Amino acid sequence: MTTKAEAIKALKLEYPTLKSGSDKTGYTDLSLTDYEATIEAWANNQLAEEAQAAAQEADAIKAAADKAAAQAKLAELGLTADDLKALGL
Repeated sequence: MTTKAEAIKALKLEYPTLKSGSDKTGYTDLSLTDYEATIEAWANNQLAEEAQAAAQEADAIKAAADKAAAQAKLAELGLTADDLKALGL
């Protein structure tokens, strides 16, 4: 997982300047304060997305482990998931 400082450093390398405006009105560079705030917001969003992806991966791993444990218990009893379905469970 990326640290916030690493994310900010990478974003600053990728976006050394930021501009605001439009083709009609023209573009101006963001002030240093606005630039820093924008980069920090982007880094926060990136870290939140990484955390969410990690949580989803952990949930999937736990679900797979729970399923394997349940199947192992059924096997100890000599049952399969199909047997439980046939019993209406």
